[in-house]
Amino acid sequence: MYKENLIQIRRDLHRIPEIGFQEYKTQAYLLSIIKQFPAERIDIQTWKTGIFVLVKGTNPRKTIGYRADIDGLPINEETEYEFQSEHPGFMHACGHDLHMTIALGILSHFVENPITDNVLFLFQPAEEGPGGAEPMLNSEIAKTWRPDIITALHISPELPVGTISTKPGLLFANTSELFIDLKGKGGHAAFPHTTNDMVVAACSLVNQLQTIVARNVDPLDSAVITVGKITGGTVQNIIAENARLEGTIRTLSIQSMERVKERIEALVKGVEIGYSCKATIDYGAMYHQVFNEETLTTEFMEFTAGNTDYNVQLAKEAMTGEDFGYMVDQIPGFMFWLGVDSSFGLHHAKLMPAEEAIFVAVDVMTKYISYKANQQI
Repeated sequence: MYKENLIQIRRDLHRIPEIGFQEYKTQAYLLSIIKQFPAERIDIQTWKTGIFVLVKGTNPRKTIGYRADIDGLPINEETEYEFQSEHPGFMHACGHDLHMTIALGILSHFVENPITDNVLFLFQPAEEGPGGAEPMLNSEIAKTWRPDIITALHISPELPVGTISTKPGLLFANTSELFIDLKGKGGHAAFPHTTNDMVVAACSLVNQLQTIVARNVDPLDSAVITVGKITGGTVQNIIAENARLEGTIRTLSIQSMERVKERIEALVKGVEIGYSCKATIDYGAMYHQVFNEETLTTEFMEFTAGNTDYNVQLAKEAMTGEDFGYMVDQIPGFMFWLGVDSSFGLHHAKLMPAEEAIFVAVDVMTKYISYKANQQI
């Protein structure tokens, strides 16, 4: 597939961002490209709004998996692109338009240049929520087309184009959403003594939550609790009967995630007693840590450093969440950062990744997958 074709595909995909399990236009567009390849070389299966594509090896002994996430985010785009999102309030602000384009470039290469082993492409929905990796991997299709190893990448706006960064072991954190609803007793602002004010209760709870990391997590471990949104009340002269806190939890160990949740639940019970209210907790989507298989990751880094002109860097652990963690929990594999040199970061309305990075990733992964196909199981 020519470079100009990949650029056009990326821009087409950028125009149609859709959130988790609503990627209908995205799926249709991807299928329109994939079905142009010779039918005898590939098998295609759809799963919800995702797609499995098996590129058949000439004498397969194993299956090498490659995953690309396909959903967008509920962010109103503010880039300078001429090809901005055509869906108001939604944007590919995490680079999944590049992720899909790269996967199509790799897929095209192996259709045109067959290798010994099968290569399975998973175009996965709902990475940003509610989480598509785990159910996709547990589908009957994935059980039939089970890869022996699996790989993926994520763009990194902070790194220059031509940079590949990863590490053996823990790369991305355990993550969990956090939603807390408080219900008290509302009333007239002039008679606070007859009410149970949930704005006050919510403010108190936010401050208490911030003590968990400081006083309940091992100082040699890492954790983050962020409350990003608070809603409560109706108008200025009515004491709020309801309040809602929305946030996220991130930890570098499973044990710390369990400990943090225990402390959240204890503090919420205290708020119920102290403010005479009722509270409910919902942890929403929870993502398993991305733990790169050490031998494969080291091999990939050494191969890329020795067989390409790209800059291979050792990454640090990040508090980023990625549901690819469920895949590498079941299948040996790894994820890496791809430098895209953007002034604005992930989940920002002005994210503008450099399109040249697409060709870097296609080059790296076609070379590495070809190398793996020459190895014994």
